Amino acid sequence: MEEAAERVLLIVEDDAAFARTLGRSFERRGYEVMLAASLEGMTELLQQRSPGYAVVDLKLNSEASGLACVQKLNAHDPDMLIVVLTGFASIATAVEAIKLGACHYLAKPSNTDDIEAAFGRAEGDTEVSLTNRSTSIKTLEWERIHEILAETGFNISETARRLGMHRRTLARKLGKQQVK
Repeated sequence: MEEAAERVLLIVEDDAAFARTLGRSFERRGYEVMLAASLEGMTELLQQRSPGYAVVDLKLNSEASGLACVQKLNAHDPDMLIVVLTGFASIATAVEAIKLGACHYLAKPSNTDDIEAAFGRAEGDTEVSLTNRSTSIKTLEWERIHEILAETGFNISETARRLGMHRRTLARKLGKQQVK
């Protein structure tokens, strides 16, 4: 007998250790967990089961980005609650993830509590507070770099070319912590 779809969680994450840890944490909360490391692996799993929830890493080592996974998951089941996790958070990728069908977008590090709370906040909140803080030049630069990264499917060389900078310079900027 198959469990109800709402307790089945698909994790698409290429960091095997993180995926296993996150999976075990969700299993302790009563979820049946399926793990995939790529778009191809995810597609194979979707032929077997239809999860009610998905956690997708934005930057996968495979050819396809997490955004392609979000799009395919949403096409498979528009009611699935999809949370995107990323260490490369930007407004551009957040907007695209939501447009493609994600219900939430979280920057790493995020834990099981954060992800489960995000599943519960699938609807928008008109009462969210607006910040008065202006955007810094460093933040604008970070956003632009990640916008182009998303457009190029996280291809560093092509992103550097489009931004008119040396590939090593871009790699160095990506290796630094975001300054707010």
